[in-house]
Amino acid sequence: MGRQTARIAAIAYHLPTATLDNDALAQIFPEWPAQKITDKTGIVRRHIAAADETAGDLAFHAAISLFTSNDIELHAIDFLILCTQTPDYLLPTTACVLQNRLGLPTSCGALDINLGCSGYIYGLALAKGLIEAGIRKNVLLLTADTYSKLINPRDRSVRTLFGDGASATLIAAKDGPSALGPFVLGTDGAGAANLIVPAGGMRLPHSAASAVETEDAAGNVRSHDQLFMDGAEIMQFTLCSVPRVMRELLDAAGKTLDDIDHVIFHQANQFMLEALRKKIKIPAEKFIVELDTVGNTVSSTIPIAIARARASGRIRSGDTALLLGFGVGYSWAGTLATLP
Repeated sequence: MGRQTARIAAIAYHLPTATLDNDALAQIFPEWPAQKITDKTGIVRRHIAAADETAGDLAFHAAISLFTSNDIELHAIDFLILCTQTPDYLLPTTACVLQNRLGLPTSCGALDINLGCSGYIYGLALAKGLIEAGIRKNVLLLTADTYSKLINPRDRSVRTLFGDGASATLIAAKDGPSALGPFVLGTDGAGAANLIVPAGGMRLPHSAASAVETEDAAGNVRSHDQLFMDGAEIMQFTLCSVPRVMRELLDAAGKTLDDIDHVIFHQANQFMLEALRKKIKIPAEKFIVELDTVGNTVSSTIPIAIARARASGRIRSGDTALLLGFGVGYSWAGTLATLP
């Protein structure tokens, strides 16, 4: 028997029922007709969590979908990772709540990781480490975010982009060569202020002052309690970092783009993805874009894109994909994976 290695065994996702389409947004932002929003973002509609619906709720339903559609036995799950930036509570960790709610064994480890657009790949790296160190055999990786709850309804800069959603991935032990990796991970916290919710933590607690709304030069309204994104700075960071990270990853794997079936980036928006594709010279037939009816679901964009492309037949079991996330932090993460 060979050494224990990691593979992605199954992926599922869940979206809230309510949706927000571009016609509705055009009523709020009349200077941006629905077609203009579609042309700029590649998004036609996005799913929005209900007022009483949390990231924990979305993650729970994604996990149930994974279990039922793949006939996974609950007692086999021995570690749970939840990636979210909108946890149900400051404490306890939402992963602990989900362990009990899902009926996973009490011998199951559980933790949250607070990371956004690169978080799915970081979660895969942690799962691979647990499995290949011989610590665990079946890791349930959940991603879930409800950024809509952090967005001012009159902030066009982010409301047109982000949707809510969750994914569930089973990373399982196997014998023989690993079907997951290598990984390239990185951080540049100097960009932290360019994608941030300034208030609500211990540095700047919620207060009457933090709730005061202001309007920026572009007409976007928000308070310090809500999400701020400097789109120009994020774009510059992405165009500089992603091509370099992709080169590093291919070099680490000893492969070229010709060896890869699919390239799946964090699904930020159509404009950014197309700029990256052209700059890196990725053939369109290899490049997966799946955000038109879901929007930017933060940590869930990559697994949702995989699942949707698999359902449409574009991705087949056993295909090799280059996965790369980038954004809030700043942070970035890339890996190669054989897809389920």
